[in-house]
Amino acid sequence: MRIALATCAALTELDADDTPLLAALGERGVEAVAAVWDDHAVDWSSFDLVVVRSTWDYAQRRPAYLDWAHRVTVVSRLVNPLPVIRWNTDKHYLRELEQAGVPVVPTIWLEPERHLSSRALHTRFPAGGEFVIKPAVSAGSVDTGRYTAIDANSRGLAIQHAKRLLGAERTVMVQRYLTSVDTVGERAHIFIAGEYSHSVLKGAMLDGPDVGVDGVYKEERMSPIIASDAELETARHVIRTARTLLTDQADGAVAPEPFLYARVDLVSDEQDNPVLMELEMVEPSLFTALGDGALDRFADAIVARAR
Repeated sequence: MRIALATCAALTELDADDTPLLAALGERGVEAVAAVWDDHAVDWSSFDLVVVRSTWDYAQRRPAYLDWAHRVTVVSRLVNPLPVIRWNTDKHYLRELEQAGVPVVPTIWLEPERHLSSRALHTRFPAGGEFVIKPAVSAGSVDTGRYTAIDANSRGLAIQHAKRLLGAERTVMVQRYLTSVDTVGERAHIFIAGEYSHSVLKGAMLDGPDVGVDGVYKEERMSPIIASDAELETARHVIRTARTLLTDQADGAVAPEPFLYARVDLVSDEQDNPVLMELEMVEPSLFTALGDGALDRFADAIVARAR
């Protein structure tokens, strides 16, 4: 059995979170190698399974990434599969989940075809508190910034940020910055082969305007936590709803087995209820080192999916 762990050119040996997976798969009699997704020298047909991992540089060339995923699907088995990748690499999926009844961080969507002026952007930003601007296609918190609504300079920087993204034909998301991110943190709940595995706490990552990132992602500060029953039920509801939406789409039928992996990132709203920040089913860090037995569970699930 031969398995590829797909990564990007900036991480040819995989992210540190995934490096132990190579040895774990080797212990199970599998030849596992890291393979850069846009390396034309890679023969994807030589693999029994291609597992998407740290392909974090796709955000500004998503069409090429989707084309790659399609080509791999033709000659091998890709997980998570192409319909999931197509749906989950564009954060418009959050709007679909919200319309289906999932509690989501309040979001204003700004589309490039509207050709919004600076004044129009100003009127669409929140009047108070703090807010976040990010592109709808992004990974690793790149091109994401935090701004203060009542500060003229900060608001001006937010307008510049939004105009830069819109000028590049990228949809802009304007989200209310929930103070619980600073006081409580963001909780990531990881599921492997449909079963809950473990949870981690993510420290606040945004402390000001977007200033660019030297690399393909911003560093995350993580620690293990015990998830509450309410949070796990919300996370399961998110995943169930995502499967329903994908199955109902005309060209988005998914295989009957569960997603190989899914990470549900939740925060708390003003009433202390869990709301969805992100559902990560393409290339999320799974922080297996922070969950007892998580690496073995992931390796076992990959081998089972390749059979």
